[in-house]
Amino acid sequence: MLRRLYQWVIDLAERPSAPWALAGVSFAESSFFPVPPDVMLVPMCLARPKLAWFYAGICTAASVVGGLLGYAIGALLYESVGLFLIQLYGYGDKVEAFTQAYQHYGHWIILIKGLTPIPYKVVTITSGFAHYSLFWFVVLSVITRGLRFFMVAGLLHWMGPRARHFIEERLGFVTALLAVTIVGGFLIALYLF
Repeated sequence: MLRRLYQWVIDLAERPSAPWALAGVSFAESSFFPVPPDVMLVPMCLARPKLAWFYAGICTAASVVGGLLGYAIGALLYESVGLFLIQLYGYGDKVEAFTQAYQHYGHWIILIKGLTPIPYKVVTITSGFAHYSLFWFVVLSVITRGLRFFMVAGLLHWMGPRARHFIEERLGFVTALLAVTIVGGFLIALYLF
């Protein structure tokens, strides 16, 4: 079943509409959606390695624009939508500490958390709620999200067919590792921050 799902994603990644779907997932993940764009970025880079940099650019741009939506939710709709989303992901009791940390370490919070599997939507919503500088939020989001997605694309481009062979030979392991990374990111954010 896992192999059929993998092949379905690879086939989907080769369709002309795949970049639009990648942009949609990247946008949504930065503001409300729980699944990271890597689940589409990786298969798309494997299916068309020559377009890896283009796909990383799509992820970066869409993620930053989605981050602006998350920022707006935090700044304008925190009491309704923002608080609901933060509590949905289990961070409701951590927002005040997170907001105070922004006063001293705002730049570092965005840079570090944007690179990790910690859900970026928490950063975007809290940035808006804390009224963090919109200019610096955008600049740092471009840096951190771009670095993250271009590192993934670069690794897959550099490894080329070896990466695809490795993933296909160890599909169960790679899928488990991805799941552990996603769940681990949520748990780290929940219990350590």
